[in-house]
Amino acid sequence: MSKRFVSFMIVLTMALLAVVPTFAQDAPSGELEIFSWWAGDEGPALEALIVKYNEMYPDVTVNNATVTGGSGVNARAVLKTRMLGGDPPDSFQVHAGQELIGTWVIADRMEDLTFLFEEEGWMDKFPQGLIDLLSYEGGIWSVPVNIHRSNVMWYVPANLEAWGVSVPASWAEFLEICPTLQANDVTPLVVGENWTVNHLWESVALAELGVDGWNGLWAGEKSWLDDDVVAMWDTFGQILDCSNIDVDAATLSWQQATDAVIAGDAAFNVMGDWAAGYMFTTLGLEPGVGFGWAPSPGTGGVFMMLSDSFGLPKDIKNHDAAVAWLKLLGSQEGQDIFNPLKGSIAGRLDSDLSLYNAYLQSAAADWQMDAVVGSLAHGAVAPESFSSEFATVMEIYLGSRNGMSASNAAQAIANQAGIGG
Repeated sequence: MSKRFVSFMIVLTMALLAVVPTFAQDAPSGELEIFSWWAGDEGPALEALIVKYNEMYPDVTVNNATVTGGSGVNARAVLKTRMLGGDPPDSFQVHAGQELIGTWVIADRMEDLTFLFEEEGWMDKFPQGLIDLLSYEGGIWSVPVNIHRSNVMWYVPANLEAWGVSVPASWAEFLEICPTLQANDVTPLVVGENWTVNHLWESVALAELGVDGWNGLWAGEKSWLDDDVVAMWDTFGQILDCSNIDVDAATLSWQQATDAVIAGDAAFNVMGDWAAGYMFTTLGLEPGVGFGWAPSPGTGGVFMMLSDSFGLPKDIKNHDAAVAWLKLLGSQEGQDIFNPLKGSIAGRLDSDLSLYNAYLQSAAADWQMDAVVGSLAHGAVAPESFSSEFATVMEIYLGSRNGMSASNAAQAIANQAGIGG
C-alpha cells in the first residue's frame, strides 16, 4: 500500500469525523412547540408546513399549540402570560412590525435573527421594505411567512348583478347604493365581532386620510384632532348605519360574516385576504366566480399590508429545532406550500406564482405596483400600547357616535405611546 494512499485515507477519515458534529446540529430531535392562532379554517396551511417539517426532521415531535380567536386576540393574551412567566414557546406567530418589536424585542426577550437571514441568503430574497419592517436597532427579529392584504372588499358577482348594483369605488358611492340594497332586504355591509369593526375602520381611515395622512398618524406627524380625522369618524358612522352593527355583529366570527355574503344575506364585507383562503380552500369556491374582490372603497392603488411571522424567543427548550423551523418558513418551498392554502402571498420575491389562484396572483401583482402602508388592526404600524387600547376608542365611538370624543381618546393614548402628533 503506497504512502500516498495511506495519507489520503487518513485525510478522508478525519474529514468524515469532522462532519459528524455538523450533521448532528443539522438534524434536531426532541419536541418543538409552535404557538399560533391558526386553527379551524386557517389550520390546513399550518398543517401542511408541519408535514413538510416532519419529513425533513423525523426525529422532532411537533407540538402544534394553537389558541383560537380571530386576529390573535386571545393568543396574544396567553403568550404574554407565558413570556412573562419564563415559559416561552419555541417559536410563536406574531404580526411583523411593532406588535413584536414594541413588545418583546424592546423587553430583550427575543433573539436577533440577522445571522439566519445572512446564512440563508434572504437579504435579497425579501423586499427591503419588508426587512425594514422586521428590523430594529440593527437586528432582524422575525421570519415573515406571508403577506396579507387588509383593504379588500369581498362580494359575489352574480348577487350584485341580480340586485342591480356595482362595486363601489368610493365610500360615497357605497352610501348611494345602500338604500337599493336595503330595499332588497340585503345588509349592504356585514361586520362581525369587535376586531372586525376595527379592521373596517382602518380601510375607511385610509380612504379618507390618504397615504400621507395615514402614515402621519403613526409617525407622530399628524394629530387625531385634525379636522379631516374628526370628519373621518362621521363617514365611518354613516357606513356603520348601512351594516348589521346593531343587529348581530357581536355574535359573528369573521368566517360567519363571510358566509353572509356568500349566502346573499349581505352584499359586501371588508376583510383581509385570509377570507380568500377560507372561500377557496374551505368552501371550494372559484375566485372570480364564487366570489369577487376589489380594493376597499377609496383605496385603489394602495396595498395595506400585514405579515404573519415567527420569532425566536430567548431561553427556549429546543433551540436547534426552532431554528430549523424558521429556515423552512423563510424558504421558497415553505412559503409556496403555505400561502396558496392560507390565502396569502409569499413575502419572498421569487415565489412560483403558477401555484397560486387567480385572486392571489392579482394580489401579488398589486404588491409589486401599489403604494404600501401598514395595518393598525394587525400590528404593523403602532406599538401594542396603542393598538391594544384602540378597542377602547372604538367602544367610545360606538357608544356615543361622537367623532371628537373618539379622536380625543385616540390622541390621549397616542401621546402615552409616544406617537402623538
